[in-house]
Amino acid sequence: MGLFSIFYYLLLSVIYILAIPYLVWKSRSTKYKKAIPAKFFLKDNSSFKENGIWFHSCSMGETKAIKPLIENYKELANISVITNTGYEEARTISSNVRYLPFEIFLPFWINKQKVLVVMEAELWYMLFLFAKKKGAKTFLINARISDKSYKSYKKFSFFYKKIFKNIDKVFAQSDVDKKRLEELGASNVEVIGNIKLAQLPSKKLDLKKPKECVITAASTHENEEALILSAYNKNQGKLIIVPRHPERFEKVDILVLEYIKNKNITYHKYSEKENFDSDIILIDKMGMLNDIYAISDLVILGGAFEKIGGHNPVEPAFFSCKIISGKNIFNQKSLFDCIKNYYLINDDELKKYLDNIVNLDKAILTKAGSIEPIIKEINKWL
Repeated sequence: MGLFSIFYYLLLSVIYILAIPYLVWKSRSTKYKKAIPAKFFLKDNSSFKENGIWFHSCSMGETKAIKPLIENYKELANISVITNTGYEEARTISSNVRYLPFEIFLPFWINKQKVLVVMEAELWYMLFLFAKKKGAKTFLINARISDKSYKSYKKFSFFYKKIFKNIDKVFAQSDVDKKRLEELGASNVEVIGNIKLAQLPSKKLDLKKPKECVITAASTHENEEALILSAYNKNQGKLIIVPRHPERFEKVDILVLEYIKNKNITYHKYSEKENFDSDIILIDKMGMLNDIYAISDLVILGGAFEKIGGHNPVEPAFFSCKIISGKNIFNQKSLFDCIKNYYLINDDELKKYLDNIVNLDKAILTKAGSIEPIIKEINKWL
């Protein structure tokens, strides 16, 4: 390793040692009891077999997006992820799934792979450095740099230049992304669009659509359910709430029960009755969002009324839903650019829009992406 690599490794090692008590404490949580020991202590997290095609993504959304790509290489595919939801999604694709270890372990954990394919913004220095040192061709796919993060990237451009030295090819979402990536030191950049549009959404279940207007609050976060409930009345239609994280199901249930007190509003959890007969329904099961979109008239996308960065608008647009979102869509701007007819609003405007659903326009998909150039590049090195 060069001088910079040694300094970087030592710095991370110090941070790791200082963080051990916190990591041990945090690993006691149900949410992290598997992920933290795997990532930070290598528990049940052995290296991949050699000479595979290694795909790395962060969370469930990114893992879903690369599923069509991985399925071209089922026998060779190794998948690493960061989050719990990403891990569960990856397990539906392959049995060769790992949590990506903390960077100090990567020099010893990584072994020889034919190709490393990394999704979007997972720019880990040690990951690319040692994958390449051990013989892999390295690709960054669906690469983008949002308006909000561009300034931060520029501040640390010296560091990103070192990362991009170890990336053989970059597949960018747009010409703007290509220009920004090249400013940060990326070379061999090809624009192929957003690969999240290479695979259109599909349903698992054919749910029966209620006669009333169906409003779906999708992938909601803390405080967003309360905002939506405060803007809702039963004259607008049925309200289906789908929280982003399953650990919040109970809390949202309590919130709704409190909201309907002394009101002529019916409510049930989907796990108790698998129908949509009530005025408000809480979806406390995972993996149903596309099925719900298919029977929805309007979708309120969560994650953008709080400063989360928004969530994927392509899926509800595919099912011709009307879409309302908050304005904090900085993580999803490239996907919003792929559709037309959506409404980015302030918190205090939500009731006005819900009262005017009939006059809102349905969202329409306008752009697509392709995984074929990536497949072609991977195949060169097999």
